Amino acid sequence: MKIYVGNLSYDVTEEELRQEFAAFGEVESVNIITDKYSGRPRGFGFVEMPSVSEGQAAITALNGKTLKDRTLNVNAARPRSDNRGGGFGGGRQRRY
Repeated sequence: MKIYVGNLSYDVTEEELRQEFAAFGEVESVNIITDKYSGRPRGFGFVEMPSVSEGQAAITALNGKTLKDRTLNVNAARPRSDNRGGGFGGGRQRRY
């Protein structure tokens, strides 16, 4: 089960987040998202737990909990949409 964790303090480490979730079961992975240019944390991340029931228990217990002076927003991660922009030129037409 993939779990979204929002409103993270910029000081929280992946290991600290792992410990918070490990109280509810096995943690497969922890990933705090960082800005690709500055390398600074963006204030959210994802935790993966193999058991859905343990993941739900963690969501219920940790949503609204304060960690390093920030109130966590914890819920099941939504699937990533494929509507992301990208490509080269953004639809410009070439003129010859």
